[in-house]
Amino acid sequence: MLLESIPGIGAKTQAVVLAFLADIEKFSSAKQVVAFVGLNPKHRQSGSSVRGASRISRTGNSDLRKSFYMPAMSALRHNCIIKQFSQRLSDTGKPKMLILIAAMRKLLHIILWCFKA
Repeated sequence: MLLESIPGIGAKTQAVVLAFLADIEKFSSAKQVVAFVGLNPKHRQSGSSVRGASRISRTGNSDLRKSFYMPAMSALRHNCIIKQFSQRLSDTGKPKMLILIAAMRKLLHIILWCFKA
């Protein structure tokens, strides 16, 4: 399968992704899948006042979200696309945890592309 060819994705992650995202046709966009996993940003504001920095919503499937942590750590080192992406974010001064969550989201987008292909 194409998922095995992605640097950072192993057998365990592939099994979890296939279990939770087997019916990929029910999602009409990548944004919906990101929200299903719970990696979408959540802004806290009321009117014009913003309360702190944005965080991930965590409203999605926690098991699926947890399964992307270590593959994203591995992809930051071994996946050239995610490595370049994280270097660009690091050069702009983004915090390490933000870079890791962005890598998790980018990895999810790569997996979605493999499902569509």
